[in-house]
Amino acid sequence: MKILVTGGLGFIGSHTVVELQNQGFEVVIVDDLSNSSEEVLKGIVAITNKKPLFEKLDLREKGQVQDFFKKHQDISGVIHFAASKAVGESVGNPLLYYENNINSLVYLLQELQKLPESNFIFSSSCTVYGQAEKMPITEDASIQTAMSPYGNTKQIGEEIITDTAKVTNINAILLRYFNPIGAHSSAEIGELPLGVPQNLVPFITQTGLGLRAELSVYGDDYPTPDGTCIRDYIHVVDLAKAHVIAMKRLLDKKNLDKVEIFNLGTGTGSSVLEVIHAFEKVSGQKLPYKIVPRREGDVISAYANTNKANNVLGWKAESTLDEAIESAWKWEQKVRQQ
Repeated sequence: MKILVTGGLGFIGSHTVVELQNQGFEVVIVDDLSNSSEEVLKGIVAITNKKPLFEKLDLREKGQVQDFFKKHQDISGVIHFAASKAVGESVGNPLLYYENNINSLVYLLQELQKLPESNFIFSSSCTVYGQAEKMPITEDASIQTAMSPYGNTKQIGEEIITDTAKVTNINAILLRYFNPIGAHSSAEIGELPLGVPQNLVPFITQTGLGLRAELSVYGDDYPTPDGTCIRDYIHVVDLAKAHVIAMKRLLDKKNLDKVEIFNLGTGTGSSVLEVIHAFEKVSGQKLPYKIVPRREGDVISAYANTNKANNVLGWKAESTLDEAIESAWKWEQKVRQQ
């Protein structure tokens, strides 16, 4: 079965391609390389001994999307990662986020509704919950007003998929994940942001190597045990495996509704300072950091109730925070040696 993975050379996408190929799926990747590199293909091949098909394509160009589906009429399912994802950048450049994250989704769904049957996995986010009223967060938690244009594009995206599924042949699973970190144990693929990292762990590992002078911790006056924000950090390989399980669920017609929603996390919250200390433990070195003012758009605390993913989807996160940080550190060291 052929699975289309959009944004398949990105961080989560590339790890999902590996897991799909390990399970015997044929994969075709679409990526515009705006925040990734064709070099990632080499890592995927090194791990799986199989090269996925790759097409450089901008999903914002409707004609390119139409041409792709004319060429590939045997797509059994789509896993949609292609989106811009930095909260801070979205606040400063909202139209970029609305164009990239919404238009591309609409053009994909327009083509998928033409097929006899369509299975769609959407890369959503816990940002749709905003600052949830209680922890841990269940799938039934109310959707709060988005705290950033990025978060808003995820909410709108979910609504578009839900509205479309009601009146088409599309079956979908919305995966709301928490904070993906880490790298493949082989250190052949991992998180490689272009420019200044927007996420905590790559900033930590780059600081650990001396590429950054120090890490900025945005606020230590939050109402949490150590004053820093709390997040649910999930190993990217665990996350990738969840996408394969979700796709199989749709292909096997085991979904109970046209659109299903699952939180993907570990169920444990870790503060920014706890992540720093985990890095110091696995690397054996002190990390230089400073406390700076809070950042706009950051919620205080977010971690998942994983009961539904564990019991209904049949998936569970297996790796610890230390294991995830250690794999990210191994990857960072390897990348900088090349």
